[in-house]
Amino acid sequence: MGEARKTSNTHRVSRRAMLQAGIGAALALPTAARGKEEDLVPEAMRVPGVPASPYGMPSRFEDKAVRLLTPLSTISPGTGSARTPLHLLDGIITPSGLHYERHHNGVPDIDPARHILLVHGMVREPLEFSMEALLRYPRTSRLAFLECAGNSGANAAQEPPQTSVDLIHGLVSCSEWTGVPLKLLLDEAAIVDGAEWLLIEGGDASALSRSIPLAEAYKYGMLALYQNGERLRPEQGYPVRFFMPGWEGSLNVKWLRRIKLTRQPTFTKEETSKYTQLQPDGVARQFDFVMGVKSVILSPSVGMRLPEKGFYQISGLAWSGHGRVRDVKITTDGGNSWSQAELEEPVLPQCLVRFRFGWHWDGGPTVLQSLATDEGGHMQPTHSAWKAQYAPGQGYHYNAIQSWRVEADGVVKNVHA
Repeated sequence: MGEARKTSNTHRVSRRAMLQAGIGAALALPTAARGKEEDLVPEAMRVPGVPASPYGMPSRFEDKAVRLLTPLSTISPGTGSARTPLHLLDGIITPSGLHYERHHNGVPDIDPARHILLVHGMVREPLEFSMEALLRYPRTSRLAFLECAGNSGANAAQEPPQTSVDLIHGLVSCSEWTGVPLKLLLDEAAIVDGAEWLLIEGGDASALSRSIPLAEAYKYGMLALYQNGERLRPEQGYPVRFFMPGWEGSLNVKWLRRIKLTRQPTFTKEETSKYTQLQPDGVARQFDFVMGVKSVILSPSVGMRLPEKGFYQISGLAWSGHGRVRDVKITTDGGNSWSQAELEEPVLPQCLVRFRFGWHWDGGPTVLQSLATDEGGHMQPTHSAWKAQYAPGQGYHYNAIQSWRVEADGVVKNVHA
């Protein structure tokens, strides 16, 4: 990636130039309408609107911004995912109704009045918490992304998939999470010497459970009760989920019912038969929790078509489980030169950050890429470098540079570069 460190202003377009270019794209007022002010009054101003509703919904004209459903099993209908349409959104916050879902045996219907959280194992005082009790504890809030370990894994295939962005990268979303710091409950239960791990278990039909190091969980773990200001939705773990900012999605166990302190990992099904990364020598990486630094250009991206040459704003998202994204570089010529993208505030640790870059397309074929680096110096690998680490078929924790090829006719394709 030595070339990636070189920067250039080649093809970079200033914000002023973008605005000036946009002036010519504005629609001119028809001559017949000029001077007739009453003709400019739209129908919406002539009749009363509908009254307020108990719960707001998107405009009926925005019906394309929906999640992409991808069932994974015919034996268990509840198993599958719903992917966020990243390319149809802007900013960094994912609306709760568009946050990605991944379920191992469907979404349970849990009555919060009957749900109990158990904290036990290597503690002096095993404790049970009702949801009413949890809601009385001090809370904290933070913006953070959540990403499935299998997100973008389709790009690990020999041939790059020519599908929509949400099918490739849509298993990542970002929300404001509010809940009780885990350490408050652990302190109350009184940890016994020798405890080094937690077993986190969910209350769904799959009883999904994961082992997590106690030290990190004590420092960063949260029992999330709210998402984007409202109580968690059922598909996001209502009435309570475990949350570890920047760690792989399945560790953020939903419908949390049990926390057990142990001396060593429990080696559950989800961390032995799944969520491990097989290497070329036949040895699998295990307990690789943190999601790596990553970025993806969302506009333009695969499946889109640039209608004509001229000015465009390249826009996308970057994130890192290790901390803040430090910078994102853009190449519009297949890696021959790189320029700095603008990072929009806020730039927070373990949070999505929006990047933008002005670009003039000359109408010729080219390859667009984004390269993210985080504050710890972690940098996205190339596709070939990422592939070299693993055995064929391994798709977890894919964070290689995404390459979009723009053809001369403006069609955007997914390529390995």
